[in-house]
Amino acid sequence: GNSQAQAMAQLLQEEQIDGLYVSPMKRALGTVAPLAAALGLTPLVRTGLSEFDKNSTSYIPMEILKEQDRVAWEKLNREFDSSKNARLDRFLTETVAAIEEIVGENAGKTIGIVCHGGVINSYLAHCLQYSSTNFMKFNVDYTSVTRVLASPAGHRSVLSVNERTHFRGKPELMLS
Repeated sequence: GNSQAQAMAQLLQEEQIDGLYVSPMKRALGTVAPLAAALGLTPLVRTGLSEFDKNSTSYIPMEILKEQDRVAWEKLNREFDSSKNARLDRFLTETVAAIEEIVGENAGKTIGIVCHGGVINSYLAHCLQYSSTNFMKFNVDYTSVTRVLASPAGHRSVLSVNERTHFRGKPELMLS
């Protein structure tokens, strides 16, 4: 994780990033640290960028949960596939609102948001107008880069999803 975050920072330090935002979750704070140092920016913490497991007492990556506790993984998937799920609806509403608020505060600027796969999928689903019952369309790897162009008029264009060029030539950073 730390090596991946360092590689991401090396990639993005060459770009003009005006501000950083981050989820308050420990794993996101660890990921943003090298980038913040490279850019000389202090990331602003936003609760609305938290992943759907924000109230869990521990973190198990989804790929490990799937391998080690298939029943729990399937239960979680069923929970997020339901069309009448208040928790899912609240998560989607909160994450999109948090990102839209950040966008509104930063018109004309380039910002970085360090968050989680569910949050990224939530926002991409919003941009691409997917339904909440199947919003998890994209596999976004740890420290991958997803880019969205946001106009002040409300137009959203997905420029890229799951960029991993910073892993090139570094197979040790790739998940198996």
